[in-house]
Amino acid sequence: MRRIALRLFPALAAFLIGPLSGQPALAQAPTGPQGGPPSQQQQKPTAPETPAPGQQAPSSGVSISVDVPVVTLDVVAATQHGDLIPNLKKENFRVLDEGVPQAISNFAPTDAPITMVVLMQFSGNAYGWFAAYARYWADALFPNLQQKDWVALETFDMKTRIEVDFTQDKDEVRNAIYHLYFPGFSESNVFDALIETTERLKDVKGKKSILLLASGVDTFSKHTLDQTMKVLRGSDVPIFCVGLGKTWTNFLDSRGSMSPHMDYLQAENQLRTFAQETGGFAWFPQFDGEIPDIFRSVAAFLRHQYSLSFTPSGGGKDGKFHKVKVELVAPDGGPLTIQDQKGKKLKYQVYAREGYQASKPGVGD
Repeated sequence: MRRIALRLFPALAAFLIGPLSGQPALAQAPTGPQGGPPSQQQQKPTAPETPAPGQQAPSSGVSISVDVPVVTLDVVAATQHGDLIPNLKKENFRVLDEGVPQAISNFAPTDAPITMVVLMQFSGNAYGWFAAYARYWADALFPNLQQKDWVALETFDMKTRIEVDFTQDKDEVRNAIYHLYFPGFSESNVFDALIETTERLKDVKGKKSILLLASGVDTFSKHTLDQTMKVLRGSDVPIFCVGLGKTWTNFLDSRGSMSPHMDYLQAENQLRTFAQETGGFAWFPQFDGEIPDIFRSVAAFLRHQYSLSFTPSGGGKDGKFHKVKVELVAPDGGPLTIQDQKGKKLKYQVYAREGYQASKPGVGD
């Protein structure tokens, strides 16, 4: 079983994890049957470790911050209207590392199963209002996933809790959401939750991501925003954020609140930064009716990614954070032109990580 070393919670890990199988997991323990599949005959496939058809797997493993100086980016291109741009080829992409063009070594549309952690704020008082809509979110999300996709459910208030480890049984996750009752705490330590979840995903292979459902307001995390961003920049996990602050502030305003809600506005900016710098996307619905379309978009983004790999021309071992830009280009090297059915030019945007953390000199030599 592919496991993540649960460095911060070894006792929880020992409770959650069972024998080795093809199932990815958010925690690890050396022995014990707890949390494992009911029998070897019911072992789950090793889909998240299997490269997509036509996709070449690097021999030594790919990561954003590892000894091997190979950088892999999952890229999505979409028009100004949100329509995904299909059928792009390797020649349509140009990767710049600190402004220097790089040779793309591996390229493939990614058809691998999605490996997603749903990280949901579940805390009391004002924040508990969001939990009342958890069933609605679940019913909107899971119909847009496929049977081969892996999902784990994690909630947080003062601490994180793994409600369901990775499973392909979406009903198991849905039922866990249905059985979330009254939250025990009012705090929402979103910085700590993101760092812990990202660390747990460090050794999981496949097309992994975090879907964060939260207001974005942090109460008193042990980590700062800067520390959180440093961890996220050094990982290869895109963060998709559904900011729920507007639904709550709209509710307060309807009850006569005159507050400018500055903490929620700041939280929105933080969620946008989490998504933008990790190659994800952020949505801020004002009404419940927007939720189904948002979850369809999340699944579409993950399903239509292109995987690009390159070896930094400068060696990639200076220990610095490198800014990366991905552009779409035409065969002549100029900007790629996208037109609608009537021949009208469309603006578009490329979504990818904004950089990678290079390893330090001498590491791995």
